[in-house]
Amino acid sequence: MSGRASAQPADRDRLVSDRTVHGLVGVFVGAATIVVLVGAAVLLFFNPLWVGFEQGRSQAAAWTGWSDSQLADTTNAILHDMIVGPPDFAMAVDGEAVFNARERQHLVDARAAFVGFGAAALVAVVVLLLVRWRSGGAAWFWRSVAGGAAVLAVAVVALGVFAAVAFDLAFELFHRLLFAGGTYTFDPATERLVQIFPEQFWYETSIVLGIVLVVASGLVYWFARRRARAT
Repeated sequence: MSGRASAQPADRDRLVSDRTVHGLVGVFVGAATIVVLVGAAVLLFFNPLWVGFEQGRSQAAAWTGWSDSQLADTTNAILHDMIVGPPDFAMAVDGEAVFNARERQHLVDARAAFVGFGAAALVAVVVLLLVRWRSGGAAWFWRSVAGGAAVLAVAVVALGVFAAVAFDLAFELFHRLLFAGGTYTFDPATERLVQIFPEQFWYETSIVLGIVLVVASGLVYWFARRRARAT
């Protein structure tokens, strides 16, 4: 009787401890899920097909006064410097530098943010794989993944509603989070960066990115919940 009685509190303590650890680790799993989903979705749009399509819709060639081939060559060079590097952004068209010093610095800053988030996404992937392995795919792991996906979907919808009624403000707040004040405003009449990527480009890309994130989050939530119930 005494051995059984003493074992029961120990079992309860162990259960509480396990739940606490799983809850704390689950927070990291949920956050990692969000970072991986956002990183994967953003990466989808860093390709010449999408960029060229949206530039056509936003009439970037007319803004710049370049031919379609000049616009495509310059854009591809920008994407190369952004993804592969080195990030010097020293493009020229007809012997004339495309960007002034402020524009080049903004692109360098944007590239640093892109690389930093990419590194965070890789760390998040490692976290998910490691916890998945260590937990043996336990139900709490999949519930944490589903929770992260659900939080992301709700956040994207909320941000989408806000951006729909105040896109300029949302755009400004986003840039303030990443860049120093005054370093991300350019004149579309004279500066190439906002001619190559007009406001319509960013507005429509943001809409499609939001849709992709909501759909991807929904699929991950559905899959993770199924795995949690099956475990």
